[in-house]
Amino acid sequence: MSQETDFTLYGAGSSTVMKVALMLEELELGYRFEHVHIFRGEQFSPGFLALNPNGRVPVLIDHRQRRTLFESGAILIYLAEQFSRFLPSEGDARYEVLQWLMLEVSGLSPTFGQHLHFTRFEPQASDYARERYTSQAIRLMDVFEQRLQQREFLCADQYSIADMAAFAWLVRLDGLQLPSTGRPNLARWCATLGARPAVQRMEQLASKVREEAARNRSQASADDLDHLFGRGQYLRSR
Repeated sequence: MSQETDFTLYGAGSSTVMKVALMLEELELGYRFEHVHIFRGEQFSPGFLALNPNGRVPVLIDHRQRRTLFESGAILIYLAEQFSRFLPSEGDARYEVLQWLMLEVSGLSPTFGQHLHFTRFEPQASDYARERYTSQAIRLMDVFEQRLQQREFLCADQYSIADMAAFAWLVRLDGLQLPSTGRPNLARWCATLGARPAVQRMEQLASKVREEAARNRSQASADDLDHLFGRGQYLRSR
C-alpha cells in the first residue's frame, strides 16, 4: 500500500470528485483529501489555478511522479494505467471501457450537473431549462439501464473505471430528484457496487464533505454564488 503522502486529491463533494476518490479507495492507495471550498471561491485562487487553470475540481497530485492531473476521466485512466487495474491494456475490451467512460464524462456527468443546477441552484430558471435537462438525464438513465440488462457490469462483465464513474452519479437519484424506481437493472447494479468496501469508504468521505459544503453554502453571500455560477458581474457575454 502507498504511503499517505503519495497522493493528494483536491475536491469537493460532487460526484465528479467522488469517482476519483472511489478509484483511490479501490486501489487501496494512501491519499490526503483537500476540501476545496467552492462556495468560498477557493477554486479561483491563484494557488488553485496553478494546479488547474480551468478552476475546477478534481485535481490529483501524484507526489511519487511529481505529476499534477485534472479532469476526472484523465485521472481515472492515469491511475488505471499506473497500477494496471480496472482498464484492460489492449483490444476491444479496452475500447469498450473507454467509450463508456467517455459517455459518462461527456454525457452523464454534465447533463446531471445541469439538471442539478437548474432544479436546485437557480430559482429563476425557465421551465424549458429544467425540463430539458431533467428529460435528458432520464434518457441517459435509460441508456445505462438497457446496457445493464443481462450483464453484471457495464463492460465485459468486469468491474472497471466506467462503472466507478457512472456509479458516482447514478447512486444519487433520490438526492437529485430523479426517478429511482422502475429500472431494475440500475437498482441491481447500484446494490452490487454499493456492497463493495471501497464504495462504502467513498460514501463515508462524500457524506462528510457534503455536510461541510452545506454549511459553507448556507453562509455564502449572493456575490459568492454569482462567482461560483458565473452570474451577475461574473457573467461573460463577449
